[in-house]
Amino acid sequence: MACIMRLGSKSEAFHLDGQTWLCSTGLSSDVIVEVGEMSFHLHKFPLLSRSRVMENLIKDYSAEDEKKCVLQFHDMPGGAKTFLLVAKFCYGIRFELTALNIVSLRCAAKYLQMNEDHGEGNLITQTENFLNEIFSNWTDSIKALETCEEVLPSAEELHIVSRCINSLAMKACADLSLFGWPVSGSGTAAQSPEDIVLWNGISAAVKPPPVSEDWWYEDVSVLRLSLYKRLILAVESSGIKPERIAGSLVHYAKKHLPLLGRQSSFQNWDHAAPGSTVSGLSDADQRNLLEEIVALIPNQSGATTINFLLRLLRTSMILHASLSCQEKLEKQIGAQLDQAALEDLLIPNMGYSVETLYDIDCVQRILDHFVLVDNEAVDSGSNYIVDEGQLMGGSHPMTPMTLVANLVDGYLAEVAPDVNLKLPKFQSLAAIIPDYARPLDDGIYRAIDIYLKAHPWLTDSEREQICRLMNCQKLSLEASTHATQNERLPLRVIVQVLFFEQLRLRTSIAGWFFVSDNLENSQNPSGNLEIPRNNASAHVGTTQDHFLAVDDIMERVSELEKECLSMKEELEKLVKTKGGWNIFLKKFSFKSKSKSCDPKTAKPSDSKKSRAYDSNTSATASFTSGRENHKKGEYGLQVWKEN
Repeated sequence: MACIMRLGSKSEAFHLDGQTWLCSTGLSSDVIVEVGEMSFHLHKFPLLSRSRVMENLIKDYSAEDEKKCVLQFHDMPGGAKTFLLVAKFCYGIRFELTALNIVSLRCAAKYLQMNEDHGEGNLITQTENFLNEIFSNWTDSIKALETCEEVLPSAEELHIVSRCINSLAMKACADLSLFGWPVSGSGTAAQSPEDIVLWNGISAAVKPPPVSEDWWYEDVSVLRLSLYKRLILAVESSGIKPERIAGSLVHYAKKHLPLLGRQSSFQNWDHAAPGSTVSGLSDADQRNLLEEIVALIPNQSGATTINFLLRLLRTSMILHASLSCQEKLEKQIGAQLDQAALEDLLIPNMGYSVETLYDIDCVQRILDHFVLVDNEAVDSGSNYIVDEGQLMGGSHPMTPMTLVANLVDGYLAEVAPDVNLKLPKFQSLAAIIPDYARPLDDGIYRAIDIYLKAHPWLTDSEREQICRLMNCQKLSLEASTHATQNERLPLRVIVQVLFFEQLRLRTSIAGWFFVSDNLENSQNPSGNLEIPRNNASAHVGTTQDHFLAVDDIMERVSELEKECLSMKEELEKLVKTKGGWNIFLKKFSFKSKSKSCDPKTAKPSDSKKSRAYDSNTSATASFTSGRENHKKGEYGLQVWKEN
């Protein structure tokens, strides 16, 4: 509830006549007070009995002077509106002290020296007592702080601004459930138990709804930047969580920076050009506001959402904010880049020399900051050297790097169609991610393929350079199949993909033989099949299941052999069209090796057991693991329609 103090007891005696206030007391006025463009026709005694300043000025006039005494207070805090309240106080006329007039009236009382030496209960004492009541009320403190802007020098001298801010900061940091401070805003007002009537006048006590931590964001957003900044610094020094500071900054920025809400797409970018007057602020004012907000952002990583930081960065580019402002944003974005979404990272190029559609250099700097922070986290998190196998295992320090690797691969695929994107920039952006951070290289392969399609003029040497960014051994089955039929890839890369696929198949087969031999030796070390009579039926069922599994594996191996043969035929077609690679193929003996993959030329084994083991290869394990790894990759390769 708002605080109100009533002063005086007499009825209203002032009325306005144009630019003149007249006092209808039955006596002619003997003093004129001029405040700005307004003049007050008053009487000497009520004024000099309350104010030392007016007493000294009135005494300067000679008693024999027939001219009226004229006092001028053009620098009166609060102007004519406030002096009218001072005059009413001197005459004892009724009026109310509120949160909207208390600050200017307190400053005016100080200006006119209305202390206890000129009457008990003078205006300074009355206004000080009421200010103490104001500071105990959140809403009234906000209103009083707003009015400080009108009389800022005097309010600063009397420490009214600092007292308001300290009072608000204490309440913003406190647990409201322990106090009875009234707050404003939707969903924050406490509900009285008598507000709920069940039936026939019977009321029920209702527990007030819980107050969220952001209850004060909207209230303080009405303050001007200078006062809001001081309030945030006071709240921060009180030990509040950085997340709550960041939340208030987000709310304030969205309210006063309309450009912040614009989308990053080129379709809406024209509406967010400099010179916009949606907020009523000039470009210089908006630039200053943005730079002040950025300076207030907590340095703790994760306190501010990366979506908000990226929007601030785009807006700072539009408004041409200072380099220090943009550098701070880039560093904070880099510290938590693993939380970013791809669409937020697509920052249109706002530079004077626009080469590419998107700001590649900015993203490069953000990535450099991320790598630096990630390396520091790995170094500080352990006292021993982490080998590559542990890093690929998904340990905690590498989780952010893996997420950023997927993000970078997606970003490269988005910017690759830009014909102005130079090969060194593409390579520099892709090479910053270490090889172990990519469980699968399908994402980077997709980006490379899109870049090759958009830049058909690349030389063979340049094509081989860009293909070195991916690891052919870490392509999924779908990606490998696509790569073997991709005419945009150099023939050397296609051969490497085929070689590693054949190597993977042979390794799987050898692994299956090893597992099968160990299983046979563990079941029968002597080599003879011995079945206990009491377990004969159970063993028969197990044997039947085993042969069913073998038949299934034989079928899958047969399919893999057919795919290998098809790959070999495609390779021969490529060799015939491009030429000069027969020697290379003979060197790797692909022709002789591929015969073993032909189901027509495969020779059956002498016994059933050897034929079963020969067919029951671990290629199924490779086939299954390839599909599982493909599912795990966030940017798994799909069939490109453009091919």
